[in-house]
Amino acid sequence: MAEQPVTIKTNPGGPFMVSGEFTLHDTEGNSVKHSGRAALCRCGASAKKPLCDGAHGRIGFEKE
Repeated sequence: MAEQPVTIKTNPGGPFMVSGEFTLHDTEGNSVKHSGRAALCRCGASAKKPLCDGAHGRIGFEKE
């Protein structure tokens, strides 16, 4: 089965939506392999960084 191409979509005031097969590396260098979709935090307030936990809505984050 062929790998899905990785795509990244921006959402006004929300996270980066990443889809496809990719490996995510956190700040400690740990790798987490993903297949499907992941929402990446843009606002900096997520308790699950680098993943989004919806904090942007609670803090009123507004960014194009």
